This record gives sequence, C-alpha cells and structure tokens, in this order.
Amino acid sequence: MGHSFSQLFYLKGKHFQKDVKVPIYLRFTVNGQRSELSISRKVDPEKWSPRSGKMEGNNLEANELNSYLDAIRNKINKIHARLVDENKPFTSSDIKDKYLGKDAKPKMLVQLFDEHNQQMKKLVGIEFALGTYKRYHTSRNHVAEFIKSEYGRTDIPLRDVNLKFIKGLEYFLKVTKDCNHNSALKYVNNFKKIIRMAVANEWISKDPFYNYKVKFKTVEREFLSKEELQRLKDKEIEGERLGVVRDMFVLCCYTGLAYVDVQTLTPDEIYQNKNGSYYIKSKRSKTDTNFTIPLLPTALAIIEKYKDHPKVIHKNCVIPVLSNQKSNAYLKEIADRCDIKKNLTTHLARHTFATTVTLTNGVPIETVGKMLGHKNLRTTQHYAKIIDSKVEEDMAILKEKLAEMAAKKKGE
Repeated sequence: MGHSFSQLFYLKGKHFQKDVKVPIYLRFTVNGQRSELSISRKVDPEKWSPRSGKMEGNNLEANELNSYLDAIRNKINKIHARLVDENKPFTSSDIKDKYLGKDAKPKMLVQLFDEHNQQMKKLVGIEFALGTYKRYHTSRNHVAEFIKSEYGRTDIPLRDVNLKFIKGLEYFLKVTKDCNHNSALKYVNNFKKIIRMAVANEWISKDPFYNYKVKFKTVEREFLSKEELQRLKDKEIEGERLGVVRDMFVLCCYTGLAYVDVQTLTPDEIYQNKNGSYYIKSKRSKTDTNFTIPLLPTALAIIEKYKDHPKVIHKNCVIPVLSNQKSNAYLKEIADRCDIKKNLTTHLARHTFATTVTLTNGVPIETVGKMLGHKNLRTTQHYAKIIDSKVEEDMAILKEKLAEMAAKKKGE
C-alpha cells in the first residue's frame, strides 16, 4: 500500500522579541494530510536550525533538547511502521492519536447506526413513532448491505465516509435495492442524520454531505373520485374480513386517519360536544401532533356498527382492524370487486379525505391540514390535489361576483 510520510520539528509563533523562547511543534504528513502537536518545549529562535530541526550547539541544554527530539522522532517512526505493517488505511490523525495515547479503535459506521437505533427503540412511544424506528432500522440494513457489496466488509470507519460513498449508496439503493428516487433519498437522509451526529461529536472533522445536493421528485398521489368512493360504500361484500377492511378504509376516507391511528383509536378519544355532535380528539402516532376531527355521518355509522363487536369490546378499539399488510392485500381484492383500477392502500384513504371529501367540497386547506394533524401547510399540499372541476367551480363563483359588482357599479 503505497503512501508518503514525513515529519518535521518547527517553531510556532512570532520570534521578533529578543531572548524570548517560542514553542516547538512537530508536524507529520501522511499522503499530503497534515497533523501537528506541541512537544511542550521552547527554544531561543536564534539557537534553532530550521534545516536540521534541532537546537544548534554542543552544550548541555542543546544536547538534552536534541535527545528529547530524537526520542519523539523515533517513537513516531515506530508508530508509523506499526500502522504500515497492519496493512490498513491510516491518516496523520491516527499517528497523532496513538502518540497521545488516544489509540482507541476508530468509530465505526454501522456500529454507530446500531447505537443510534437502540436508543431510538427505547424512545418509541415517548419521542418517536414505531414506524420511524422501523425506517431507521431498514436504512441501517441498506447501509450495511452496501458496505458488504462495495467493500467486502461488515463495517467501515466513519472517517472513510466521503462524497463518493454517499453517491455510491444512492446508486446502490436505486439499482440493487430497486428503490424509486424519493425512497432512495429518504434512506440517504436517515443515514445523513447518523453522519451529522458524528460531526457534532467530532468523530469526523468534515461533513461529507456538504457538497451532496438532491431534489425530491413531485409525486402525483392517487385518490378515489366521488363516484368511486360511492361505489365502494354501496358494494355488498360477503365475508367478515373483507367487510371489516372495506369499512376501515371508508372510515379513513371520511376521517383522514392514517392506518396506525385508526388501529389505535379508542372509544375514549371520541367526544360529544354540547350541541350533540361527535368528534375525534387524538394524537398522531407519526408526528405526535394533536388533531381534532368532526365525525361525519358515514364515519359515525361505521363506528356505531362495530360498537358491540367482541374484538372492539375486549381490545378497547372502535373497529377490529387487521394488520396493514393484510388490509392492503384485501383492498386489492375489494378494488377488483368494485371495478376500481387504482391501487387501493390504507394510505390512499387519507388522500381521498384530503381531496374528494374535504377540499373538493369547499373545506379550506388550513382546516384540512389541522384535521390531518400536519404541522405545516406544505405537507397538506402534498396530500391534497385540487381537481380541475373544483377550480372551474371556484372561478365560476368569482366570475359571478365580479359581474354583480360591475352591474352594481354601472347602475349607480
């Protein structure tokens, strides 16, 4: 493994004042990378030889200092030789750390990812949602697979992570793991948090993400039209499992609840106000954000339908929800029965609430965002696609108002 190495003793500081000693420093360079350290000695600049890196003269002071410098030089050479024998990459910082006694094993990437995820797991339900932890766990596995594929190792030092590594990881996610563009970038962003943590703790000196620029692609999110939603509601479905999944999906379409939130919804989170209206008051599992949703008649009817179901009574839930994986599988069968060509998933119901049920019927986007439990309007805009008919309808109303104003002004 070819590399360059050199070391040099030099004086650091201004040497203009007469008879004032200045500190001696040692600089060593490995493959162009420099590190320096103080040797805790000072010398009169007039008695120092920059060429030899020693104190001039043959007196007791010069001999003692030069012997001390030789001892340090020999120690550095031995450290360098030992690192060369190990046949592993090393830097000038490694030599410095070993000389100073900081020769602990370098911080490793996958090891740090594991430490982060173990802490996150303990905070699930306190600071993080279970889904967030699962995404970081998946991200960790992708990084580990990339290291195995690219380097033939189970882990690498944090200092080896650079821009080439990051771009290689993105390419690996898209090509080998078959992730779409946005999914790949989300995994890279999770990995980015680990690197930023390493920078903050000074385990690495530079942020390899500094010159990494990415842009997420805009995704057109599907939702059910008014006609498709009505067809789904009216369809006679035999079999309890398919019926429960259909009702859960429709409930989400009329409340905007995410799968995990409808799964954990309890009767205690359903309130009745003084006017007799019912509403859900709960907290989003994903973002820990409070939300309030007035219950529309369709949603209230579904909750009422299952209030005496054994699972609802014993599990303290409002509807006997199946697993997300099973629900999505059954939704595909339900879509076929209802002649719906779209890929029905539990999350598509949330899009349908945002678009078909609320925005299309004139509910302001700010109100929709609050019911969805969003922290900012931009997130709501990703879910809510205002269809052309609604735009035409709103502009027709504006056109009428402008015509009335013009007629009124003309009559004055």
